[in-house]
Amino acid sequence: MDNFKGKVAVITGGASGIGLGMARAFAGAGMKLVLADLDDAARDAVVAEFRSANVEAVGMRCDVSAHDQLKALAELSMQKFGGVHVLCNNAGVGIPTATHPMKLADWKWIIDVDLYGPIYGIDVFLPIMEAQGEGHISSTSSMAGLFASGFMGAYNVAKHGVVALMATLARDLAARKSAVTASVLCPGPINTNISRHSVSYRPGREKPAADGANAGQAAKGIQKMLEEQGMHPVEVGRLVLEAIQSGRFWIFTHPEMAKIVTKQVAAMVADGSLSGMPRDRQR
Repeated sequence: MDNFKGKVAVITGGASGIGLGMARAFAGAGMKLVLADLDDAARDAVVAEFRSANVEAVGMRCDVSAHDQLKALAELSMQKFGGVHVLCNNAGVGIPTATHPMKLADWKWIIDVDLYGPIYGIDVFLPIMEAQGEGHISSTSSMAGLFASGFMGAYNVAKHGVVALMATLARDLAARKSAVTASVLCPGPINTNISRHSVSYRPGREKPAADGANAGQAAKGIQKMLEEQGMHPVEVGRLVLEAIQSGRFWIFTHPEMAKIVTKQVAAMVADGSLSGMPRDRQR
C-alpha cells in the first residue's frame, strides 16, 4: 500500500502509547481513524483532539478479547467510513510474573487480550479487506515474541503466538495472491503506560497468590525503565507507516536487539543449549 490519503485505519489500544503513535502517523498521512480503547476519557480526548485538527476520527470502547465487540468495531468503521484499509491489532497487557505460581485466570486474561485479540481482529476484518480488494493487517508483538526471558510467562507465550500468527497469515495471503498484506511489530523498550494500564485493567485486580509483592515491584520497575529509556511512540508510528508503505513484514524499533535471537539460534544449533542459562542448569 503506497497511498494512504483518504484511507481508513482501525487501531486497537489507540488512545495511548504505541496505538496513539500509530494514529498520529496515519493522520499525518491523511488517513481517517477508528480508535478503540477501554480508557473512555483518554479515547474521547484523543478523538476530540484529532477532530479539532480536521482529522476524521471516531472512537469506541472495545475489549479485544470479546469477538462480538470487534464485530461492533468493524460495523462502526463501515457505517462511518465505508471501508477499512489498515488494521492495527495493537491492544495489549502484561504483568511480570513467573510461569508458576501465576494464576490460571491471569494466563487466560493475558492470552485472551494479546493473542486472541489479533486472532479475532483477523477473523472480523480480513473478509472486509479482501472484499474491497485492498488492505493491510499489522499486529503488535514484542521482542518477547522472539526471545522468552524469565518472569514474563504468559506475555512471552502470547507474543510468540502473535509472531507465528502473522507469519502464517502473510504466507497464506501470498499463496492465494490476496490483495491484503500483513506485518508484525516487534518493539523493544517504548515509553508507554502498558505496565500501569495492565495493573489497572487486570480482572479483579488481585495479585498472584505467592509472588504478588514481587510482581508489583517488577511492574513498577519496568514502567520506570520504559519512561526513562523507551523510544517515543510517535517514532514507532512512523516506523509502522513506513513498513506498510514499503511492504516490509518485520518491523523492529530496536534492530540491534535481534542479536539475542541470533545468539539463541546459534546455541540451539551448536549444542542444543538455551542461551542466557547457566551451564550447570543445562544438564
